Amino acid sequence: MAVDYEKEYDNRARVPEHPQIFARWEAEAKAYRDASKGAQIGLKYGPSARQTIDFFPAGGANAPLAMFIHGGWWRALSPVSFSQMAKGLNANGIDVAVVGYDLCPTVSIATITEQMRAACLTLWNLHKKRISVYGHSAGGHLTACMIATDWKSLDPSAPADLVPAGYAISGVFDLAPLTQVSFNADLKLDDAEARRVSPLFWKVPEGAILDAAVGGIESNEFLRQSKTIAEEWGQRGAKTRYVPIDGANHFTVLDPLTEASSAMTKRIAELAQHTASLA
Repeated sequence: MAVDYEKEYDNRARVPEHPQIFARWEAEAKAYRDASKGAQIGLKYGPSARQTIDFFPAGGANAPLAMFIHGGWWRALSPVSFSQMAKGLNANGIDVAVVGYDLCPTVSIATITEQMRAACLTLWNLHKKRISVYGHSAGGHLTACMIATDWKSLDPSAPADLVPAGYAISGVFDLAPLTQVSFNADLKLDDAEARRVSPLFWKVPEGAILDAAVGGIESNEFLRQSKTIAEEWGQRGAKTRYVPIDGANHFTVLDPLTEASSAMTKRIAELAQHTASLA
């Protein structure tokens, strides 16, 4: 039976209460920004208005550094709704950068990927720390892209393993199915470009770490995407985990990030601490 990709990838239709979730995110994000001491909001890493970094320090010059990339199918949302995704990690002593990017169709997915690389290099130049990356949905895709980036080709002063570990939440890693959905009118993917921007097929650094988490009640396609990258990258020398989150949908899967003691937060903190320990 043919897969109905439109239905499988339409998360808002699968979660009809998503407007209330989005409103909650925005309120929680504002509350966390307002409560954060020393936060730096709207730091620039590139020329466009959306190329920003909101930096939430945990305190201490030696704190590990993590970077959060939001979702929205590369075509919606912004960091203003995701400041609270730093809350749990900050409570565990991890500095967090919440980054923005330009959106499709104004730019391509390939350009967004380059912008995330520029954000990582900006953080490197500011802090001289390796970065663990975590991201949701489109941000999960971009998380994998950062792990599989050839950093030396972009900046010889950066470590080859600038992003040695990541936690991708509800990501899409093989973009071929998205050529069959209506919102590809904004993504503008053909078969060749979909493969080119799919990190599933990229060279993976030996020993890189990727956890692929996904909501347990998400669509079969989202479950498959996370399972597949964990299996494929694992066979190619990465250290991978497939992590289904019981009872979570595509949006509530993020809720544990606001909790200091959640398993998700503790695991990302562990990855950040591992990243900080690398010489």
